[in-house]
Amino acid sequence: MALAQGMRGIVLKNHFEPTASLAYMVRKQVPKLATFGGITLNLASGGMNPDAVEHMACVDGNWGRFVWMGSLDTESHLRYLGQNRSCVPVSRNGCLLPAVKEVLAVVARHQLVLATGHCTAQEGLLLVREARKLGIRNILVTHAMMAPTHMPLLSMCEAADLGAFIEFVYNGLIGVHKEFEPQEYAEAIRAIGADRCILASDLGQATNPPHPEGLLSFFQAMQKEGLRDGEIDRMTRRNPAVLLGLE
Repeated sequence: MALAQGMRGIVLKNHFEPTASLAYMVRKQVPKLATFGGITLNLASGGMNPDAVEHMACVDGNWGRFVWMGSLDTESHLRYLGQNRSCVPVSRNGCLLPAVKEVLAVVARHQLVLATGHCTAQEGLLLVREARKLGIRNILVTHAMMAPTHMPLLSMCEAADLGAFIEFVYNGLIGVHKEFEPQEYAEAIRAIGADRCILASDLGQATNPPHPEGLLSFFQAMQKEGLRDGEIDRMTRRNPAVLLGLE
């Protein structure tokens, strides 16, 4: 489907399993599509587990590029949902935990993509600042406007000023996870600047459309809000290529 829509590449994310080996297998079957994987640091991966990140980065092909700093198991995600169970904390008293810094050191050594995951807005900025100190070049603030992060505009601009890309996803505009209208996305993108934003699907849910179909609908919604073709091209082709080291 991605090839049929003329996509150059795709990133595979799983909340519970690393996808570097899956990306390797997909590239064997669909060699014309640049497929990448990663790891989400939830409980199934051992939480903030630098060894798991190291292994993911060394899978044959080196197509494991993304490190998401937790999602469904982060402390902030559980707090948002009102759940009381084991979680993956990121910070305490305004400081990143030692295990988090160990993970960031592995990300820096392999020059992977750091994605902030389902943390708080404050934790997102802590991660971006520490990443920049360590020389991590490729940083993505994971669907910054969506729950549980709900990053304010000024914080998104600060993260972008520090060199991070700010992610906007179609999943936040449709279905059970809908939180925003296209106009709200467009206003934030204009304030931050298209050169510092990325449009992604965050799809894969059974009730939502497939990724390529959803992306096309997303782009059309942004066009209706007045974003220019060049801005959409920047956020969907050029910026992701920079993030993945394709440019």
